[in-house]
Amino acid sequence: MSPNLPTPLRTFWANAARTCVRARPLGLTAALVALSSCGGSSAMPGGMSSIAPSMAMRPLSVEAPSPDPRVGLRAGLFDAEEAAWNLRVVSKTPPPEAFVGKTNSDLAFKGNYAIQGNYDGVQIWDITNPSAPTTVITHLCPASQSDVSVFGDLLFVSGEGMTGRLDCGAQGVQEAVSHDRLRGIRIFDISDIRSPRHITNVQTCRGSHTHTVLEDPNDQDNVYIYVSGSAPVRPAEELAGCSDASPNQDPNSALFRIEVIRVPIARPQDAAIVSSPRIFNDLVAPPTHGLAPDDIIAMDEAEAAGAFVAEFEGRRRILGDRTTRPLLNGIMTARGGTRVSAADSATLRASIPAMAESLMGGGGDGLGPTQCHDITVYPAIGRAGGACGGYGLLLDITNPIDPKRLSAVSDSNFAYWHSATFNNDGTKVLFTDEWGGGGGPKCRASDPPEWGANAIFTLDDQDMDFRSYYKLPAAQTSLENCVAHNGSLIPIPGRDIMVQSWYQGGVSIFDWTDANNPVEIAFHDRGPSDANRMGAGGTWSVYWYNGVLVSSEISRGLDIFELLPSDALSQNEIDAAKSVHFDHLNSQGQPQIVWPHTFALARAYVDQLERSRAVSSAWVTEVRAGLTAAEATSGSARQSALTGMASQIRGQAGQSGDAAKVRMLADALRGLAGS
Repeated sequence: MSPNLPTPLRTFWANAARTCVRARPLGLTAALVALSSCGGSSAMPGGMSSIAPSMAMRPLSVEAPSPDPRVGLRAGLFDAEEAAWNLRVVSKTPPPEAFVGKTNSDLAFKGNYAIQGNYDGVQIWDITNPSAPTTVITHLCPASQSDVSVFGDLLFVSGEGMTGRLDCGAQGVQEAVSHDRLRGIRIFDISDIRSPRHITNVQTCRGSHTHTVLEDPNDQDNVYIYVSGSAPVRPAEELAGCSDASPNQDPNSALFRIEVIRVPIARPQDAAIVSSPRIFNDLVAPPTHGLAPDDIIAMDEAEAAGAFVAEFEGRRRILGDRTTRPLLNGIMTARGGTRVSAADSATLRASIPAMAESLMGGGGDGLGPTQCHDITVYPAIGRAGGACGGYGLLLDITNPIDPKRLSAVSDSNFAYWHSATFNNDGTKVLFTDEWGGGGGPKCRASDPPEWGANAIFTLDDQDMDFRSYYKLPAAQTSLENCVAHNGSLIPIPGRDIMVQSWYQGGVSIFDWTDANNPVEIAFHDRGPSDANRMGAGGTWSVYWYNGVLVSSEISRGLDIFELLPSDALSQNEIDAAKSVHFDHLNSQGQPQIVWPHTFALARAYVDQLERSRAVSSAWVTEVRAGLTAAEATSGSARQSALTGMASQIRGQAGQSGDAAKVRMLADALRGLAGS
């Protein structure tokens, strides 16, 4: 019992207990315990304070630091200036020597291990001690972008680059057609995680830019992999059956489809493609937006100077000599020339738009996307969110081999639909826009806040209804690639809170419980990786995993953070989140979060009701006192106290400003009583 309980309430509890047990005066905790067995099993007195709020409900409002400390940070690769708010940096671990200067990509988790993809292979970290991660193995195997996922003792790794080899050799593949090339999914046995053993490869026509592991709750014998490949279709001479013709010319075209791989758990060596669903049929080219003001100036200057410029994913880019020289030489050779002419340059300029369209997965001729960038599956609700270039798709995945498109949304403010995240209730979905492809500075003060942002939708059966955008609120410099990228839910009960990477914009944590009003509540950021040019760096992905936030830093290795309590997030809420444990985690295979019954869970709901002013302050005080008293007991006394509290609280729910949250509290108490 809190010693700060108001005197009238202390007297009420004590007198009620004395009346019940007809005994000598009791201490306050003892009085509460005695009361729990009085008149049935009520832990709360019949004269409990009114639950009705005395003031209007209050939406979440956070006073962010001002001026924003993320603005103007000093540059540096491993010594950049940093800023953090409501987050603590637990550790910053540089990459192993073999991966210094190489691009780190996405993360997956198994047990106490973080598995980090890299364009040159896979790095496995032991994060048993988050303050000092240690290297387990550095597996060299070049093949961009090495997207990673796990299931049991299996590790799946994507390969899409033209130089990836079956034997993981660093010499690459130079030939246009080669049976040494790997473009698809590598499968490893990691039962001994310090010595991964290669099992097999599943080759695909467009390779695997990303992939998603689907654990079907109705199939315990197999797991499924949805493959998204955005590269050009490989020739049939290299992989039989591959065709880049339009589907109306070739019904077996590798365009306008995804690949579904079935992996038998007992015999993963038999993994194979079992279907190629055409989830893009009938979609038309989506609306797009133009260039941002600063981009228009830069591109005009570059073109005036004679540069070759192409537009990818909503961003015009200057093509370097390494890209244009082979193309010009090919045009020259085709006409029988010996020197590149002005006419050759004009031919290349005229062909660039079609080349860019083909590379980025557009269908051309007014058609929609030919491939997804990423798919997030949520098996518990039988749905998936497909981030598919120009569209966000809602898919029915109850039959994992035959996903069906339920609805599709487009948005002229979005350049490239990149990834998706559902809230835990499955009532909302959030899509990210990777405007600029991850390589552009898209968080400048002059950039529209709706571009390169998140879009939040509520789900109404098969429909997605747009509610709002969320974009990193701190302006970044023109030397920092910054745009919405990968993140995950943080298991705060009763709220939708997400942690997200923004490349060199850093890490942002925001609350999107109110789909119309997302609010940032924490962040971490560094200065640019280079003070004079656009350097490599920034957080590729950041995910909540068993109590910490783990980030894959593109150039700097592995970062681990933990939440700090604040006005927007209580210690009880953090403790309730830390009670959630995953044996493994693939963010694109979204697990349903289930909270253990703990006192932290109950107190988290009380904190939320108090923060929103959904209940009276006197009621909050009494409930907290009852929780303290119940926690001080055990056995049948605790069970009786918690059951009584749950019954009274549920009965009062309708008088509060947030009946649903009060019922969550009652359910938590009842669950705690039975645990």
